[in-house]
Amino acid sequence: MLDSLGEISTDYSNKAQNWPALILNADYRPLSYFPLSLWSWQDAIKAVYLDRVDVVAEYKEVVRSASLILPIPSVIVLKSFIQPSRRVPFSRFNLFLRDEFKCQYCGKESNNLTFDHVIPKCKGGKTKWENVVAACNICNLKKAANSARQVGLKLATPPSKPSPEILLNKGRKFPPQNLHATWRDFLYWDVEFEE
Repeated sequence: MLDSLGEISTDYSNKAQNWPALILNADYRPLSYFPLSLWSWQDAIKAVYLDRVDVVAEYKEVVRSASLILPIPSVIVLKSFIQPSRRVPFSRFNLFLRDEFKCQYCGKESNNLTFDHVIPKCKGGKTKWENVVAACNICNLKKAANSARQVGLKLATPPSKPSPEILLNKGRKFPPQNLHATWRDFLYWDVEFEE
């Protein structure tokens, strides 16, 4: 175990949390794009030590124990392929990702999205993929317990259950603000470049 290596110290004080490792599946694709599949530097080093991953790229920083000096991994590849889930959990986050963080009535992006039942619950509507959409507070309040048509609103896209591939592709549209240079080749390697 990594604990048997003794106390680990770093050359960079309390900034250790600033060096996460991008995790790639055995096919060199990220496990997820949004949220981006990242491990802490501690988990990455433990996985390297346990021979569960291969290191593809490293930070300049290192960690030290009494008998070992290891560069901090910035990109690691799992040695065993993890089969992506064929089931997409119905969650608030996945719903907002499906709808690309936009109100499905007015089309505005918002940090304060809610979810709206297309057929209101009071009229027998169920809480499921095919009946729930992302909505801004203004449109949600305007619609209330009515149909969209009754209040002059129109859905941008009819709600449907997304496949894992659809969510993965939508997640690529929202890259994190601070991508490390060593990650870029692995995040967009299958995207066609513009001429």
